[in-house]
Amino acid sequence: MKRPQGFDRPPAPEAAGRTSARRLSQSRPRADASSRPEREGERDSTEPIPVVARAVSVTPEGAPRHDGVAGADDPAAGSFTGTEEVTGAPPAGDDASPERPLDGRAARRALAAAVRERRRYERQEVRRFTRRSRRRRIAWTVVAGAIVGLVAVVVIGAYSPLMALRDVRIEGASRVPSAEVQAAFANVMGTPLPLIDSADVHDALSAFPLIETYSTETVPPGTLVVRIVERTPVGVVDTGEGLELVDAAGVVIERPETRPEGQPLIDVEGGVAAEGFRAIAAVVRSVPPDVRAQLIGATAATTDDVRLELVGGASVVWGSAEESALKADVLATLMRAAPPDTVTLYDVSAPLSPVTE
Repeated sequence: MKRPQGFDRPPAPEAAGRTSARRLSQSRPRADASSRPEREGERDSTEPIPVVARAVSVTPEGAPRHDGVAGADDPAAGSFTGTEEVTGAPPAGDDASPERPLDGRAARRALAAAVRERRRYERQEVRRFTRRSRRRRIAWTVVAGAIVGLVAVVVIGAYSPLMALRDVRIEGASRVPSAEVQAAFANVMGTPLPLIDSADVHDALSAFPLIETYSTETVPPGTLVVRIVERTPVGVVDTGEGLELVDAAGVVIERPETRPEGQPLIDVEGGVAAEGFRAIAAVVRSVPPDVRAQLIGATAATTDDVRLELVGGASVVWGSAEESALKADVLATLMRAAPPDTVTLYDVSAPLSPVTE
């Protein structure tokens, strides 16, 4: 028999039973984990949660101000005057009393101690990171201090009475009396050595025309050494009013009555201002001392015609003042080979081809 559409056969008893059980399990709410019976050894243990009390500040009137703590507006909530950490589970029961809060003085001491500790730590870190620069700065400070101290000692010692001039020592004086030169420095006696300048020395020595050049040296604590070079005379010039001993520059060294031994009588037209005089002076200064001692006269018509007269009547044809050193050596050799009393003429105008007669 054909079943009408939508009509199903009723399920079998077993299938119906399973379907009912499934529906019953879906419709029954699941048991909460808290409703399960606790088994032996599976009970969870709980640890107390640390509770940290937040910092509160005390107003000038003494009323505490809570920063974000629940119940801060409740007068019964108590007040904290500092930062306090509370650990452990809150006490149970009506007999439990809250922990004793810190008073204002203790809180300030704790805060000051924390600030000091923080500053100490920051100082240690700064010293640790600036150790090299501090060492470099200390080294430069020590060097600068040493230099400043040395300069101060030198300046104080140099300009103190310990460095005053007390003695003048003259060296190289022959014709110039040393005592007179020392007396010329009377005006600078007692002056510190660094304060004696070249102008003071020049003023003291300008009164001595025989001094050609000079040099000075200070010897601490109070000695001034003056080394002088006297003018070297080259001969005697007859001025018509008397004889004058002159040097190569024409400076009058002395006015002798007679010709000094070893000083030739210079006969040149125009006197010391002539070119012939300068040529004769250059020649006389170049001859060796043993030959110089035998000179009695020198003439020069021109700068290229210098002639010398020796003791015994012998003459020397010198020529110009060029190559005077070589001519002087050749003349000394000729005079040793042929003394002046055996010849009448030495011609060294051509030093590589000398002639004796």
